[in-house]
Amino acid sequence: MSKYDIIVLGSGPGGYVTAIRASQLGFKTAIVEKENLGGVCLNWGCIPTKALLKSAQVFEYLKHAEDYGLKVKDAAHDFDAVVNRSRGVADGMSKGVQFLMKKNKIDVIDGYGKIKPGKKVDVDGKEYSADNIIIATGARSRELPSLPQDGEKVIGYRQAMSLKKQPKKMIVVGSGAIGVEFAYFYNSMGTEVTIVEYLPNIVPVEDEDVSKQLERSFKKSGINIMTSAEVTKVDTSGKGVKATVKTSKGEEVLEADIILSAVGIKTNIENIGLEDVGIVVDRDKIIVNDFYQTNIPGYYAIGDVTPGPALAHVASAEGILCVEKLAGMHVEPIDYGNIPGCTYCTPEIASVGLTEKQAKDKGLDIKVGKFPFSASGKASAGGNKEGFVKVIFDAKYGEWLGCHMIGAGVTDMIAEAVLGRKLETTGHEVLKAIHPHPTMSEAVMEAVAAAYDEVIHI
Repeated sequence: MSKYDIIVLGSGPGGYVTAIRASQLGFKTAIVEKENLGGVCLNWGCIPTKALLKSAQVFEYLKHAEDYGLKVKDAAHDFDAVVNRSRGVADGMSKGVQFLMKKNKIDVIDGYGKIKPGKKVDVDGKEYSADNIIIATGARSRELPSLPQDGEKVIGYRQAMSLKKQPKKMIVVGSGAIGVEFAYFYNSMGTEVTIVEYLPNIVPVEDEDVSKQLERSFKKSGINIMTSAEVTKVDTSGKGVKATVKTSKGEEVLEADIILSAVGIKTNIENIGLEDVGIVVDRDKIIVNDFYQTNIPGYYAIGDVTPGPALAHVASAEGILCVEKLAGMHVEPIDYGNIPGCTYCTPEIASVGLTEKQAKDKGLDIKVGKFPFSASGKASAGGNKEGFVKVIFDAKYGEWLGCHMIGAGVTDMIAEAVLGRKLETTGHEVLKAIHPHPTMSEAVMEAVAAAYDEVIHI
């Protein structure tokens, strides 16, 4: 039986990053993967979806070439080629993880892993042991009882990335990041898209101003949006699919070729041995302490299977912290109040910290600043004037409570706010940090200036 210092179960951005950091710290490390290295994120999530979205964005540029003084005759797309490019990008990233495993001398164990008592892992009948076992098995598309997925007419995000034929009509149920990203992609490709959202606003976890802006942008681009609506029944007996949608005005039947269920995720914790070992689970999540130790010594869990935000960058950070603690390093628990969230539709969305409503609900005295990209020279030159940057500060202490952005490239800008909040930057310090002109990032400085009644360009 092979013996390791650390065995990691799952090779997504939580698992493979954990394994690499463990190896760097001198641990003899192995990683178990039942499918492809990189997990859902690299193979069926974060990376290939961004490839699809880039194709959609380039296609939209071609369709609006005249806005830039250019002429393009008969802009068209090849749906199969778009999907194949996305798969190629994913394959390349997965091979990159293979290289990193070899470089860091990490043993890759192919197969389905289950944990066992005594700090052992069974992989398809072969047993391995370790001083520490880290569970990083991630999550999958969640199914609603009223919306069972058959993989053909009612699909999850995985099937949505590799359809053989582009649907003429699609219903997207759920308007979180997955829902709105696919809604944007398919709409850009020419599919008639309807979003059905149970809550009053799309992207409901975002600041309300951001939600309203995205709804305006989506409606302008031809996406139909139904909020405060619920799919109660689905009929797949015909050629396409019929969805019965309950709204405040009554029931309505929508017809489409396909329904994409984007109503959240379900953790992959079944049949991995948790019950055999006695690891405590609460409401679909493995319970861990600040350093990802479960209730059973020697067993740890990180990423989507734990109660924190189900985001790739969170899983990576948790894994690194977990093994650094195991190595005896001094580490501080992660501040989950300073985790950025990004959505990659067009316009993009990025946010960190409290929304305006959350700050008010806490009874805080706040200063709010907002700067529209319509007043940005770089945005005007680039033809991307939709959206804004919104900042929220504590009026008494100057603490940067939250930052919310919607517009072109904002997912690459949000790190300024994350770093600023981490370093306990005040609004006046941001104002005195000279931002380059012309850039989209100037909007952050201008929004802060607006909060303190010092804005120049509006």
